[in-house]
Amino acid sequence: MKSLMIGAALALGASVTIATLHAQDTAQQGTQRPDVIYVPTPQPVVEAMLAMAKVGDGDILYDLGSGDGRIPVTAAKTFNIRAVGIDIDPQRIREARENAQKAGVTDKVTFKQEDLFKTDFSEATVVTLYLLPTLNEKLRPRLLKDLKPGTRIVSHDFLMGDWEPERSEEVAGKMIYMWTVPERG
Repeated sequence: MKSLMIGAALALGASVTIATLHAQDTAQQGTQRPDVIYVPTPQPVVEAMLAMAKVGDGDILYDLGSGDGRIPVTAAKTFNIRAVGIDIDPQRIREARENAQKAGVTDKVTFKQEDLFKTDFSEATVVTLYLLPTLNEKLRPRLLKDLKPGTRIVSHDFLMGDWEPERSEEVAGKMIYMWTVPERG
């Protein structure tokens, strides 16, 4: 167990280092590029994330860092809801739009090439993420401020700092976590 935790910490450290170096390189070039390397969420994990969030009638899902769009496309196709994918990478946005077209859900799914730290996602009732822990923590204040109480947030693999998840589950060797935006005091 201890060697597994050390291995995970080393892998996470490498991911964070890659993301940090990439962000520094991007800042020097003056362009907007992803802060993380694209790794698709396996379909069984997508389905488990949507089940954990209890996606259903009336929900509006926002996938922050949507990659090829598999989470919004699956949500629209399976639950007949409106979904929005946000990604900064134009190649991923093209792939996502093609995937929505192939799935026949272009009337329910929108993909926006935007910086997820600047986009308005306040209408979401469900937010999905597969970002690094540092990015989740950076997003957390916005999620808590901009989202309505009761909005469900589901993350693939990574936590939100000291904000303890309400639920967690291992699926296909991956962890998923869920939080609910609390009432404001």
